[in-house]
Amino acid sequence: MLYFANDYSTGAHPEVLKALLETNGDKLPGYGEDRLCGIAKEKIRRACGCPEAEVFFLMGGTQTNSVALSALLKGYEGVIAAETGHIGVHEAGAVESGGHKVITLPGREGKLDCAVLREWLEGFYGDESRDHMVFPGAVYISQPTEYGTIYSLGELESLSAICREYSMTLYMDGARLGYALVSPAADAGLEDIARLCGAFYIGGTKVGALCGEALVFPKGAPEHFFTTVKQKGALPAKGRLFGAQFDALFTDGLYLRISRHVMDMTERLKRVLTARGFSFYIDSPTNQQFILIENDRLERLTKSVALTLWEKPDADHSVVRFAADWSTMPEDIEALDAILAEL
Repeated sequence: MLYFANDYSTGAHPEVLKALLETNGDKLPGYGEDRLCGIAKEKIRRACGCPEAEVFFLMGGTQTNSVALSALLKGYEGVIAAETGHIGVHEAGAVESGGHKVITLPGREGKLDCAVLREWLEGFYGDESRDHMVFPGAVYISQPTEYGTIYSLGELESLSAICREYSMTLYMDGARLGYALVSPAADAGLEDIARLCGAFYIGGTKVGALCGEALVFPKGAPEHFFTTVKQKGALPAKGRLFGAQFDALFTDGLYLRISRHVMDMTERLKRVLTARGFSFYIDSPTNQQFILIENDRLERLTKSVALTLWEKPDADHSVVRFAADWSTMPEDIEALDAILAEL
């Protein structure tokens, strides 16, 4: 079975795993107070060009989003997201279980549109009964989006400006951030993100780590954030697990090297899919590729290729996702091509 269902089905990249093994016998303090976490945090600060940033390591994306937003939002505030945003669709109401409404707005190719956001905010603050409503306290975006698209630097600057105007935090979900950073379509780097976002995280789970995300507050974390993490059951005793991994990921450019390899494999994948006559549902410049396929062909394909069913635009067709990861190799693409030739 070839596996293109997601980008976290394989374990850690060998260099990350090596770092875990080499430090496995070290006796270190708990709760992220160890030297490995300290080294990794300093490397992340340098990569972001943000020496005053506070960095926290959490287990996974859903946990990171819910814990971060619970600390960033006041009790009467919610968070705005595109209607396809991960926190509003695929996180089982994790943010809302913490008492904060996810306010969804129509998106465009998975992205939150600045004009739509401004129109909604003007309507909200122009409503005399707004004190009876949930106030917007943050704007959630992901880079890349659920559909693999990315925000341009200009779009990020516009969103950031709107957030400042309305005293909101721009929060970025970076589960697959590496692929957005190295995409041929990218024009925004880590330093831009640190400058424009009030908080964001650098995803490890989907970019070569065994697990873990690095949550960054460029201008400092909310008060007592460490205690908030603990309260939410998100503070691992063995914080070293994340320190060792992110130290490796941010040594000798490994994070970007992994991302470039994945994008190289994705370009090969796109060429194969194009040559075999498949239609792309959306033009994604990152490692998630979405194609439109007839249901009968899909049934035959999934006997030998693991994919993710994304949506059903009509009774006869499906949209499915192919995702490359660090372990995807040229021979995997070649094997897929052979299977597609027989459909």
